[in-house]
Amino acid sequence: MNESAQPGEIGEIGEIRETGGPAEPAHGVTTGAVARRLGVAPTTLRSWDRRYGIGPAAREDGRHRRWTPGDIAVLQEMCRLTASGVPPAEAARAARAGSVAAAPVAVAASPAPTRQPGSGNGLPLGDVRQECRGLGRAAVRLDSPTMDEMLGSLIGEYGLVTTWEEVMVPTLHAVGRKWETSGDQYVEVEHLLSWHVSTALRRVSIGALSGPRASAPPILLACVPGEQHTLPLEALAAGLAELGLPARMFGAAVPPEALVQAVRRTGPGAVVLWAQARSTAHHALARHVADTAWGVKGARARTTVLLAGPGWAGPAPAPGMLRPGGLREALGLLRGLCEAAATASGGGGDGPEGAGGSGSGVPQRS
Repeated sequence: MNESAQPGEIGEIGEIRETGGPAEPAHGVTTGAVARRLGVAPTTLRSWDRRYGIGPAAREDGRHRRWTPGDIAVLQEMCRLTASGVPPAEAARAARAGSVAAAPVAVAASPAPTRQPGSGNGLPLGDVRQECRGLGRAAVRLDSPTMDEMLGSLIGEYGLVTTWEEVMVPTLHAVGRKWETSGDQYVEVEHLLSWHVSTALRRVSIGALSGPRASAPPILLACVPGEQHTLPLEALAAGLAELGLPARMFGAAVPPEALVQAVRRTGPGAVVLWAQARSTAHHALARHVADTAWGVKGARARTTVLLAGPGWAGPAPAPGMLRPGGLREALGLLRGLCEAAATASGGGGDGPEGAGGSGSGVPQRS
């Protein structure tokens, strides 16, 4: 990524050292703006204010909370200490005692996403959206309520694809790199963050069930044998649900025999095979799935195979296989395949051997 000059610099444990940029509003900033910047749920800020006195020194009209640069500096020290394992009560006493740097911290009043170099609590995030740092801080604190609130809010504001590609993935990668370089540390952070990302994606899928559904053969999503990374396929399943496209998610390390049986039973419009590493990319399985036919004699059909994930780098196992470059491209390809399948089948069902299936599918491109 490009390392362009930015308004702020990021120190250890997410410390923000401002070197320029817009000044604070004279009347302070809202709790929501502070929460978005620091990756702390607004309810947590109110709780810290009530329990430990970590809050704005003044309130507009005696009611509305407005945070000054000094208030935010104390709050940032509170976040730093709690993220490093200091109990909240002790962290609050230290933060109020003046163990914060004197430099003011600017928090933009606008919720618009920005990019700047740095990290959330020491995570190697690089040049990322501001929201990545907030999510990273919440993950390191093991702050489940904040992660849930942030992920849901981001998906609602920016959409699934943007949130996945520009917030979820960079944060997950940063936690993974930190885990790899820190021995056994940060394992719990990676597991908890992955769980909440998976939960947010599943909520998108469930929420889309009430919408209109396309009449097309389903899309099968499966990790190749030995592959345990399912989150990219979960994101794809959520995106397909938003589009109203039927999908069958089989998850991690699907045995070859089971996958072939699923193809024969459902007559899918496409099969997406995920491989995170070259060591798990199963070229023979991809060819076998592409060659698997179903339907009655004289009207046999085959499916289209999409090779997803960095493990498929290099020449494709066979002609006609598609290799999307990301979630957005994969959704576009699959939507086109499903529309073609629905047109060819005249609105057929799920497959030849499933309930009500008509045995239609999309012939593999060659």
